Amino acid sequence: MKKLLLLLLVPVFSCGQDVEKIKDTINNKLYELSDGPYIIINKDELIEKTILNGKISSKILGINTYDTIFYADKSTFNNVREIVALSDIHGQYDLAIKLLKNNKVIDKKLNWNFSKGHLVIVGDVFDRGDKINEVLWLIYRLEIQAKKKGGRVHFLLGNHEYMVLQKDIRYINKKYKLSAKLLDLRYDELYGDKTILGRWLRTKSTIIKINDNIFVHGGVSKEFIDKNGVNLERLNKMMREYIDTPKKELKPLGYYDLYYGQKGLIWYRGYFKKYFDKYKDDLIEKDITKILKLLESKHIVVGHCSNDKVVQLFNGKIFGVDSSIKKGYYGEVLFIKDKRFFRGKLNGELVKFE
Repeated sequence: MKKLLLLLLVPVFSCGQDVEKIKDTINNKLYELSDGPYIIINKDELIEKTILNGKISSKILGINTYDTIFYADKSTFNNVREIVALSDIHGQYDLAIKLLKNNKVIDKKLNWNFSKGHLVIVGDVFDRGDKINEVLWLIYRLEIQAKKKGGRVHFLLGNHEYMVLQKDIRYINKKYKLSAKLLDLRYDELYGDKTILGRWLRTKSTIIKINDNIFVHGGVSKEFIDKNGVNLERLNKMMREYIDTPKKELKPLGYYDLYYGQKGLIWYRGYFKKYFDKYKDDLIEKDITKILKLLESKHIVVGHCSNDKVVQLFNGKIFGVDSSIKKGYYGEVLFIKDKRFFRGKLNGELVKFE
């Protein structure tokens, strides 16, 4: 982790909603666009690329300015007294900051303020919004700070992370199409294996267990368990294995359903009634109990399915933390404190689940 705190000194620019005011000349050369930084690894040096008001600036950094080698974390954590979880930020940096500040996870200067607690981002930072890079660098920095205080930040990969890494960019904000064009790179290459954020992303887990709680973006279906088992270390290793394989190449390899199947960890929606007809998973509490028994857990915390607030289902066995942050005006977090569950509202008010 040496020297990574230099990140605090790296300027991060964003055009916010100004992306809608882009001045596009006939030959597509002039944009009112700001984005970055993107740190590219090039042999024995790093290249920092930033866009400010449509102009690209490049800076050569020493190879030791950032770590260039990252290691996957373990999949199971015990004896954690406080946990806070949220999901589906989708580039809504300002709202996420407000939510984390008001719930005292970070302080006014955006530094870690959750002591030995664990923060879990349950997938889907990418796509839709226009401050993806800002959110990623925030998580990256908080991860370092939390470890120093005895806490942890867990950024789990959701379907939109896998989509971008596998070159499926249907949902990216128009800002990033322009950024990629100006930088003369494909959007997925901005997070490729030759970038700092790209290497970091490739070490992330898809499913973890903290105390007796499972965290995963979509959910765990009985069909997935029957096919792939419940060994979390093995599942995370399996999910990382073909992370760079383009979507069209996954089918002949037999891995398409792992990343895009509706019963898989990152796409499953079977816990939510509004999806029962579509996915034919008209689950009852007994079905959830069986899944939890196989996982040796008491609760599953998921994102992916949007609600107006953090919700509990099946008598508190399932918690949904996609509180529609992606819309940009409201969001919540889930607090787990000594086995008690609370909604953390945008204003910081805690509401206990009964």
